[in-house]
Amino acid sequence: MTKSQLSFRLRQNAPKSTRKESREKGHKKTVKAQVSKTDTNNTGLIFPSGDTAFKFLLVARFFAAIWSHISDCDETFNYWEPMHYLIFGKGLQTWEYSPEFGLRSYFYLMLHAAPAWFYQKLLQPNPLLMFYFIRCLLGLICASAEVYFYKAVCREFGVHIGRICLAFQLFSAGMFISSTAYLPSSFAMYAAAAACAAWWQQQFELSIFFTALGSLLGWPFAALLGIPIAFDILVRKKLIIDFAAWSALCALVILIPMVIIDSMIFGRFIIAPLNIVKYNVFGGAGPSLYGTEPFSFYLLNGFVNFNFIWVFALLSPIAITMNHFFVPAKNKCTVYLPYWLSLSPMYLWLLVFMFQEHKEERFLFPIYPLICLSGAITVDIIQKLCFRIWNMVKKIPVGTHYLDKTMFIVVLTIAITSVLGVSRVFSLHQNYHAPLDLMMELNRYPSETKIPERAQVNVCFGKDWHRYPGSFFLPNTNWNIRFIKSEFDGMLPAPYSEGPNATTIIHEYFNDKNEEVPSLYFDLSKCHFLLDLDLGRETKLEPIYAKQKDRWKTIKSFEFLNSEASNRYFRSFFIPYFTNKYVVYGNFSLLKSTKVKIK
Repeated sequence: MTKSQLSFRLRQNAPKSTRKESREKGHKKTVKAQVSKTDTNNTGLIFPSGDTAFKFLLVARFFAAIWSHISDCDETFNYWEPMHYLIFGKGLQTWEYSPEFGLRSYFYLMLHAAPAWFYQKLLQPNPLLMFYFIRCLLGLICASAEVYFYKAVCREFGVHIGRICLAFQLFSAGMFISSTAYLPSSFAMYAAAAACAAWWQQQFELSIFFTALGSLLGWPFAALLGIPIAFDILVRKKLIIDFAAWSALCALVILIPMVIIDSMIFGRFIIAPLNIVKYNVFGGAGPSLYGTEPFSFYLLNGFVNFNFIWVFALLSPIAITMNHFFVPAKNKCTVYLPYWLSLSPMYLWLLVFMFQEHKEERFLFPIYPLICLSGAITVDIIQKLCFRIWNMVKKIPVGTHYLDKTMFIVVLTIAITSVLGVSRVFSLHQNYHAPLDLMMELNRYPSETKIPERAQVNVCFGKDWHRYPGSFFLPNTNWNIRFIKSEFDGMLPAPYSEGPNATTIIHEYFNDKNEEVPSLYFDLSKCHFLLDLDLGRETKLEPIYAKQKDRWKTIKSFEFLNSEASNRYFRSFFIPYFTNKYVVYGNFSLLKSTKVKIK
């Protein structure tokens, strides 16, 4: 018996599990070798390498950091404002940060504030630069998570699906909005993308860690995305002891420092993730108190943020079913997991959140990368089905790859979705960026006039209080943000108390029922500056202050969308020439008092 025959016989007699592991390792090495190449693989497919993809993603995320507006007041008042307090000792506090409720974590804030604090101590920059510094840092973290996600998609689903997914990530408005938002749901998105990437590569320890990081440090509801991962580890792989050990270790590493630091800052024992779950799920008023929307909300919001990518993502279960029955086995190219299991975190998330009363755009952030992936998978399956139909109608030569005949589908899809995505981004900037632009004007105002540096200046907001972008836009800590009475009759943020124990004080005016507290309103006659939006309508409590020429002088105005008077399609997507015909704008103005002098 020759040496080669003996080797073959030993392989044949090896246990099935050993042979399977050997095949999987060999296949994994092959796929890894293919992905490590710069721009091509052994099938001739051209695709970006990891380094190239990272550069593209980083540029896109830095664009978002600079040009995107703050779309959710929760981002301003629950994250930017308390972080401003941690760095400068001054900011606005919401009831969620009252020790009585303790729904938010200072530990989460401190991890973001630390780089800004060092930046401030080393270079003493303008606070506005610190705002954009943190945004760019968030963009860097997001791009890193996305490139890890992209490389895992290439390995598990194939480089063709990987490059489609990457194109969807780069040009979708949804990723533009969520990538640099200072929100736990965005942090959960980074962690979920990394967790799925580790899971698809069978790196179970990392997948457990990233799931724990996203749900404990970020948003506790993100644990829902880890259920399919847990199912795979516990039920399919039966790694029960490993799962328990790594879960316990991750909980200790993340949760214990969080509880210790939060409890020290709040002045009482606080487990913030538990408190927010209790408020929103177990008896709290959270789900029905804010932002209740109809079932169609996410359907419409998903389309404006992802256009046809969203449609493809919703159709992915049908596409995967057709792929199972009508596509030859040789063209089914996942390595470890079936399509339905890989995409099940997205399905599970939509199943739960689509039927909740409380709906907000940011609630879908954690599954945005999965929307891009599922859309890419659907496009790939459409190509395979078209090729199969084409082959039935007109016999195609044996050996012809389905991509040779169907690449026009991908090119057309990416072109249309990218143009619509960029159109949406332009629309968002043009329609909603005015508050940030006005605050930048205000930030420059002291250097262009003779305002004393130590003067106490009051900057007021009325009905548009929720559009305030944060104290980082004020020139220095002697400038104060104030809220005046308007038609709004709910709970407003209040300035943090002074002193080292400010975070431990329980204020009587904070409540968890969104009840108005009149004592928090500021006297209009003491405002030095006022930001006000003129949409052509006014009430006694909400007059158009710019018309009061005897009391206010207009320093600067920018256009801001009047959504009620604008066409819903042309306000959602920017279309040159047509948008200006069908969209109506109001004036968002920065006003200076002619009655109150700055001293």
